[in-house]
Amino acid sequence: MALSRLNRLLVVGLLFVAVLGMAMISIGPETQYSVDELMEDPEIYNQGQIFVRGTVSDFEISECQFSLEGTVHSVLVDCSSVALPDGFSEGIIVSIRGYFSDDGFQQDPDSIGSWSLSAHEIQTGCPSKYEA
Repeated sequence: MALSRLNRLLVVGLLFVAVLGMAMISIGPETQYSVDELMEDPEIYNQGQIFVRGTVSDFEISECQFSLEGTVHSVLVDCSSVALPDGFSEGIIVSIRGYFSDDGFQQDPDSIGSWSLSAHEIQTGCPSKYEA
């Protein structure tokens, strides 16, 4: 009887490890790109959702769009389909999840072509981390 109980525990343990292993394999890490990495070769990132970080500039609240700046490049961001987080303003670094495409809604002189990012999530850093 003790052997069958041990076998059952062994089977349940192996199943647990197998399910955990499959979950770990199926969930890949999400890579966060800088604006400069994105705009170096934008064609390779034009395949759907992307996670990008950069500095907010040229924020137009009436049109709900802004420019996401890197060191060298920038990309225009459409934020009309997302609620802006607390602390959102020009000059802060944000992370954006959205869809990157070449059918831009407005031509930006600093961006390459008409590439734009349609945001569906915007994250700002915790303000308490940056206070003196």
